[in-house]
Amino acid sequence: MSNPTVLTTRNLTAGYGGHPAINDISVELRSDEVLCLIGHNGAGKSTLLKCLFGLLTPEAGTVTIDGKETTAESARKITDLGVAMVPEGRGVFPSLTVREIFSLGMHAVGIPRKEQGERVDWVLDILPAIKEFMNRPAGTLSGGQQQMVSIGRALLSRPRILLMDEPSIGLAPKLFQDLLAPIRALQQRDGLSILLVEQNVREALKISDRAVVMKSGMMIWEGLPAELEDNERLMELY
Repeated sequence: MSNPTVLTTRNLTAGYGGHPAINDISVELRSDEVLCLIGHNGAGKSTLLKCLFGLLTPEAGTVTIDGKETTAESARKITDLGVAMVPEGRGVFPSLTVREIFSLGMHAVGIPRKEQGERVDWVLDILPAIKEFMNRPAGTLSGGQQQMVSIGRALLSRPRILLMDEPSIGLAPKLFQDLLAPIRALQQRDGLSILLVEQNVREALKISDRAVVMKSGMMIWEGLPAELEDNERLMELY
């Protein structure tokens, strides 16, 4: 018996300036799972995440969280429902210290001041390496450290659902593994639901429970990661 669904899209179509980037997408993220979404550049993966997180209003179709329609809701409202997003390209402010970035992130999602210290401590337990550079400007950090900060900032809201957009960009495979391992451990411990958009297919599939493949704005395959272990099968889908 499969876990209940926490986030669903039905027949979602969206794009920019009247040009659809995704067409008729229906996908389900279940509780307590990592769902890996893979596809070539321009397949529409980031557009789908923007719709899920309230950054882009779809032209057609619906998004629901826990059975409640959220298609036209703002990102702040979706955050309040327990969703967080790690954007593509990290999105850290280079002139701010990590501590300031965390403080700004908590203010943005309305975490009461009295709870903020506890939230930071919780994130540092998950990603302890951040302790070493809390007081450094983000612009002086390596790519891997910046990505860690971006993930840490998203976790500050203690989300139930985490959307991750290409966290491996610019990272060596070993660094990416080191980054994903504590997130997978947290997911298994706390029953998080994670939608992981990735081009580093091999590493992403290692920590995923299910996978979906997108091509040219459409969903073309859904199944178990083990089914994509065959290189030939993977190449067919790409």
